[in-house]
Amino acid sequence: MAQQAETFLLSRLSRASLAALILLAIAGGIMGAPLLALVAGLGAGVVACDRSVHRRQGGPWASLQQLLMVTFAALLLGTFLIGPWSMTHWLYLTPLALFALFRPPVAIPLTLLMTALMLAGNAWMEGHAERHQFGSAFLLTLLLSGVLMFLREYKSRQLAPLRRTDELTQAASREYLSADLHKEIQRSEREGTDLSLIMVGLDTHLGDQEPVEDIRSILPRVGRYLHSQIRDFDAYYRVADLQFLIILPGIATRDAAVRADIIRSGLRQLLESHGLTLTVSTGVAGLNIGDDADSLQHSAAHALRRAQQQGGNRSQTYSAWSRGPERPAPDASPGGPTP
Repeated sequence: MAQQAETFLLSRLSRASLAALILLAIAGGIMGAPLLALVAGLGAGVVACDRSVHRRQGGPWASLQQLLMVTFAALLLGTFLIGPWSMTHWLYLTPLALFALFRPPVAIPLTLLMTALMLAGNAWMEGHAERHQFGSAFLLTLLLSGVLMFLREYKSRQLAPLRRTDELTQAASREYLSADLHKEIQRSEREGTDLSLIMVGLDTHLGDQEPVEDIRSILPRVGRYLHSQIRDFDAYYRVADLQFLIILPGIATRDAAVRADIIRSGLRQLLESHGLTLTVSTGVAGLNIGDDADSLQHSAAHALRRAQQQGGNRSQTYSAWSRGPERPAPDASPGGPTP
């Protein structure tokens, strides 16, 4: 709930900032201040490219946003030479924006370079009495920005162990898969019960004509569908961009294969209902003597890979005895769409 509230507030703030910058750009054009209009327009472009505004995954948005930000900073630095002096006060925003849009290994050199150029430009402007106050105020702003970024990184590292779910699909994070699977294997061996895995993957090699944005936009619904198909004590994880793994305690391999094909067919119908021609394949593996978390995951991934190599749109069960995949699952359709 807290994460949803934070996202909601960020979206509202971004849209309000975008509207204010657009109005400022229009006002600058009307009042004959082209530099103000250009700077405000660049700022509006930076905000408009943010995911909190357009809500799209992937694409060129992040790169375009960073390019606009660098242009924004360069133009502001140029105001030391071309004026007006009042535009230099926009530089107070740039350190915080650089750290927000770039990773620290990139943001730190950019900020240091911008600071050096700003101090050089400030010394160049000998005719302005405000330049001494401006330099000290900018350095103070830079220090506060550094403190805020340090607190953000500190908070992120402190909360990282608590983030068990993928933000996009609400599946459990991959970082917890090996530890959770190891516990389930120990429980299964201790209690003498079955344990099976289902690896689910979208057959993107069969649907290359689908835009990446459309595929990513459907992932939240895929996550919700998988959540609706598992029991309370089952777990599912996002192990790759378009792949999920489901842990099924107490389920034998044959029963897991039947369930995998039901999930495969349901996901295929979900994709078709949203206009996507992608198919879905699943790989099934059961716990055998000597298996650990890594070998069991490898078996499920091997079965999925074999299913996709055979044309996709099928479920495949891994056989530990033959060191290769067995026949397709009972209700799978080896070729072509599911009726």
